[in-house]
Amino acid sequence: MPSMNGGEALVRSLHSHGVEVVFGLPGAGQYEAIDAIYRQEGMRYITTRNEQAISYMADGYARVSGKPGVGIAVEGPGFFNTTAGLATAFAQSSPVLLITGDHHGVSVPGRSSHDSLGEYGAYSKWAGRADTPADIPGLVREAFRHLNTPRKRPVILEIGPNVFRAEAAVDFPEAETHSPAAGDSGQLDRAARLLAESKRPLIWVGAGASEGAPLVRKIAEHLGSPVVSSRSGKGILSARHPLSLGMFEARFKPLKDRVDECDVILAVGTATDMSGRLGAQTVIRIDDDPDEIGRDGAHTLGIQGDATMSMEVLYHSLSGLCDPRANVTEDIQAVNTHRFGPGEQLQPQGAFMDAMRAAIPDDGILVGGMNQMGYYSRNYYHSYSPRGYQTSSHHGTLGSVFPVGIGLKIGRPDRAVVVVSGDGGILYNLQELATAVKYGVNVVTIVFNDNAYGNVWRAQVEEFDGHVIGTELHNPDFVKLAEAYGASGVLAEDAAQLEAAVSEAVSADTPTVIEVPVGPWERRY
Repeated sequence: MPSMNGGEALVRSLHSHGVEVVFGLPGAGQYEAIDAIYRQEGMRYITTRNEQAISYMADGYARVSGKPGVGIAVEGPGFFNTTAGLATAFAQSSPVLLITGDHHGVSVPGRSSHDSLGEYGAYSKWAGRADTPADIPGLVREAFRHLNTPRKRPVILEIGPNVFRAEAAVDFPEAETHSPAAGDSGQLDRAARLLAESKRPLIWVGAGASEGAPLVRKIAEHLGSPVVSSRSGKGILSARHPLSLGMFEARFKPLKDRVDECDVILAVGTATDMSGRLGAQTVIRIDDDPDEIGRDGAHTLGIQGDATMSMEVLYHSLSGLCDPRANVTEDIQAVNTHRFGPGEQLQPQGAFMDAMRAAIPDDGILVGGMNQMGYYSRNYYHSYSPRGYQTSSHHGTLGSVFPVGIGLKIGRPDRAVVVVSGDGGILYNLQELATAVKYGVNVVTIVFNDNAYGNVWRAQVEEFDGHVIGTELHNPDFVKLAEAYGASGVLAEDAAQLEAAVSEAVSADTPTVIEVPVGPWERRY
């Protein structure tokens, strides 16, 4: 067995598991690991300007690359800076490995400073600690087992400075392979019969169905079934497809009425809880997470298994049970015509949304922030490809979208990435524009600037007698700020200028910030 320090043991272990990119911010206690990355052929190290961005970028990278996102942060404050991103990745079911030290400087009477492993449950699926360099390869192997098996969520590995420095003989076990499996064949046959016998079926998809998008389309077309999605499932069936009903929004009554009329729902890869919003419909739920299977109570047929493989078996069974149905789509078109027609659109939001959609390539990725245009995009941005619409999920993390967008672009440099933010949220992490410029990551960022934390400002005006406090902001000139970082800065004052700016920016070779000055907006949802 070769002798090496803990940093070398870590990097060799990561490389053996296919890691090509590591996000980090170098600091004391991890020098040996950073030096080993320098010497490891085929591995990139992306330096952030705040540890918070480590976990956000790793999350974005993991969502679209097909590989876990990996980050290294120093112990103590460095680690704690990553926790907002870890919690967001946890909410998004994103496989992120965060490596940190083993002493976070929190002194609690009666408790050892090393009693941390049990305290990560709010934002990690598993945690481990290496006591010697020899422990590291086995722990990395175990971490990747959790990262590659249901339910995919962040994991944490503690490696202290003394372990990184120490030298020991290290043995490297072979990396495990994890083969997904379809659900129980008997249950899938039963599901096929229920769907074949249904009068008004519906398909409901989440991000977990993304890799099986062609099968979603085949099953929908065979059954003549409309398809609705969660936020993260937008685009699994292209919004252009006549069976697409877009993201489910219960507050839009014609859509809810259409969903209420169905008798059997096929829910694939979505954590949406339907028990409180549905009647007596039978829900067939396919998910690789056992915790999701019984979510809808007595009316659920739960099938645990890989979504793509399970849908393949289901489609084969369904094809033998019933002939393809005519795709009668008049009622679907009526709902969509109402929902996306001029009468339902707010202005100028609708015009700005149309401009962005016209400028972004069909396979581009829109990242919707926690601002009015981000909220508006959930309903009204048409997504044409799987994973083409990204959010912070139900965690609602203000300020996450820009570094997540950088990670998305690093994970899929072939796809355009456009971030939509407000002026409040963008300044949480706009320092990462320096990272994007340094590494040539062409992320397009649209900042809708109303010089306020606009949603909170509106609540103060409308609900608290105009007691405005803490919500009116002093902002920089975002165009000049972008240029100061070495990026491109553009001012767009209307929808036509925005469309032109985005069209040019997505094909540029430098990051671009587009500032759109706006005032208070009417809102519906």
